[in-house]
Amino acid sequence: MIQPAHPQSALPPTDWIALWQRVARRIRVPLGFAVAALYLFELARRAPQPQAVAWSLALVLPGLALRAWAAGCVKKDRELTVTGPYAHTRNPLYMGSMLMAAGFALALLSWPVALVLALGFAMIYVPVIASEERFLRATFPAFNDYCRRVPRLIPRLTPARQTGNENRSGVFSLSLYIQHREYNAGMGVALLYLSLLILRPLLAAHLNLPR
Repeated sequence: MIQPAHPQSALPPTDWIALWQRVARRIRVPLGFAVAALYLFELARRAPQPQAVAWSLALVLPGLALRAWAAGCVKKDRELTVTGPYAHTRNPLYMGSMLMAAGFALALLSWPVALVLALGFAMIYVPVIASEERFLRATFPAFNDYCRRVPRLIPRLTPARQTGNENRSGVFSLSLYIQHREYNAGMGVALLYLSLLILRPLLAAHLNLPR
């Protein structure tokens, strides 16, 4: 007699978003060190061009301002923020970070730095955005309608029209800005520009690098 096959137990589906997010958390710090090492290598290899450093401000300063504006409006995990920069893009903080990163790649005129930054942002921010959207969709019923009106990343030029179901209290708050410690981004920008203006001449003087 042929024995009936044992029914196979159903395997739980793989949660790719959670898995990818765990990987992103593990590589975030090593990737940061790799970017810093590449930045120093490129800085030692070639002196920054003053024109490129000046043009980089056209990306870095708007990115810094966008992050500051968003940090002063968002109330994380408490309400769905749809005003201020969130009426133009669902992820103004990440958009601001990308502008700043592109600006520093431009300041160095370095394609390797630009490529590593682009890959790093894709590997880290894609799973983070997916995970955050899953949480917002499960927490705030109005999130799906908000997604239909506001793009995920590239901002729309005009603010999205609000509906009656959304919380409209999105005025910039200095206390929120401080609470989110967004001033650290400004300090980081200042240190990076100081490294462009001061560290490179010091390296050139002590290591006999081309000026």
